[in-house]
Parts: sequence; structure tokens; C-alpha cells
Amino acid sequence: MLSGAESDAGDAAVIAEYLRLRQHRLRVVTPYSSRTKAVRTVVRTRDDLVGMRVTAINRLSALLEAHRPGAKALFADLESPISLEFLTRYPTAVSAARLGEARMAAFCAKHSYSGRRSPTELVARLRAAPAGTLDETPAPALRDAVLALVAVLKAVNAALKDLDKSVAARLAEHPDGEIFTSLPRSGRINAAQILAEWGDCRAAYAGPDSVAALAGMCPVTRASGRHRAVGFGWACNKRFRRALTWFADNSRRSSPWAAKIYADARSAGKDHAHAIRILARAWIRVIWRCWLDGKPYDPTRHGAAAALATSTAA
Repeated sequence: MLSGAESDAGDAAVIAEYLRLRQHRLRVVTPYSSRTKAVRTVVRTRDDLVGMRVTAINRLSALLEAHRPGAKALFADLESPISLEFLTRYPTAVSAARLGEARMAAFCAKHSYSGRRSPTELVARLRAAPAGTLDETPAPALRDAVLALVAVLKAVNAALKDLDKSVAARLAEHPDGEIFTSLPRSGRINAAQILAEWGDCRAAYAGPDSVAALAGMCPVTRASGRHRAVGFGWACNKRFRRALTWFADNSRRSSPWAAKIYADARSAGKDHAHAIRILARAWIRVIWRCWLDGKPYDPTRHGAAAALATSTAA
């Protein structure tokens, strides 16, 4: 409205007028298929659970850092099953006061610990770290807090394991699943993440540049009067951008073509993140062709990759 006030009726009238005047430029887009919706449901739920796990790990790490640093540094990963079992059995410094080599060996054998550290080394690392809170008064409260966060992490890890199986199953059922799993170093989870946001509606995109714009891989031009600037695009499907950049970063470790594009971008003065986006945009063009043809990626049919392989062999 001219006054600047919001009005649902006014907004609806503007949209209706736009549709009336521009209908010759608009296309009817087919909704995502039920299989794509199934992949998107499990993938997005898994991503949300990963975020929950990161939050729980950070909170547990901060709690141990303040009250019991030794338990935090005992094993390689705080969220590993053996680390969570140790915190379940010995949640406080008071409960682990009499922990010696014999008990540590029995604990490792019970939980099938296959790490490189011996029970003697584990006990030495625990004793070399700051003692932490040894006062028995706050020990029950600390125990309850540690056990609560450990229970959350165990539950989230179990749910993620089940969702990983579901993601693999939904991806195998999808008609386009083989296309995305054929990409170098994509993996099932990352392939499902890309497919979930890319979709299966061929009429939804005018070309690969439309896909790149949706994923935030295109630079954004801002112009006003004589001012013109090209910068990073913030408004995009951030799940899509994250999935594509992860794939692009991994692909350069097994695809010489991808490694060359990344190296050329870095040589041109681009930082790591910018070079990865350049590589991801190049991959989008390749995936677009495979997606339209309904065929898995084959490096021997990829002209630029095949030419690079031939020149390298020569």
C-alpha cells in the first residue's frame, strides 16, 4: 500500500494483478513426487538431529571442562560410545577416585574398547589431568547433569543410526537415486541431501543457473545508480548450499577434474570457501546434464574430465 501499512487484502490484489498480466511468462510447476518428499523428510529430520547432537556435545564438553577436564580428554571423541559408557559408569571425579589399571582394563574389555591406548595409558592420562571437583556436596548434582546429557547423546546417536538406514532405503527407492550416488565421493547421506533439495521436477528449473541460484552458488549483483557491486548471496536454500559444498569439497579428493578447478580458483586468489562454490557451480552443470538424461555420472563421458585424463596420461 502507498501508506506503507501491511494489508493481506492489498497484497492479494497485487499478486492477482501480477498473475493476470504476467501469466504468459509463468509455467505450471509439478509438485515433488511422493518419493522425493519421503527422502526430504528423513534427510531434513536427520540434519536437525545432527544439530541437536552438536548442541548436546558442546554442553557436555563445557560441563566437563568446568568440573572434570580429565574425562573430557580421556578418549579421542567425547561422543564416542566408549566415552559415553565411561561417563555413565564414572560420571564424577568422586566416583572415579579408586579407578586403577585393573578396573580400567575390566571396563575396556566389557565394552570391547578397540582403541590404541592401553588401560595403563588411559589411567595415566586421567591422573595427569586436573582433578576437577572432588567435593562430595555438589557431586550428586554434577552426576545428574552428566548422566542427563549422556542419555540425550545416546538417544540421539541411536536415532541417527536408524535414520541413516531409512535414508539409504528411501534413496535406493528413488528413480534419481542412482544419479546422485554415482557422483565421486558423494556417499549415500550426502547424495540424499542433494537429491532432497534438488527435487525431481524437471520443469521447475530453466537451466543449471537456476539450480545454482537456488543453492546460493551464484554471485549477487547489487546496482543502484552508478554504484555496482558483486557479492555473496545470503538468500538461498541453505540446506542445499551446505549439501553441495560438502560434496564439492569431497569430490576434489577423487576427481582430477574437480581438483584442477579448485586449484585454478585458488591460484586466481580465491579463498577456500569461494573456490569450493566455484567448483560446486561447475558440478551443478554436470549433474544437470545427468539429471535431464536420467543417467548416472560417468567420468569417461564427461568431456572435460576425459580430456584432462587423456592429457595427463600423455
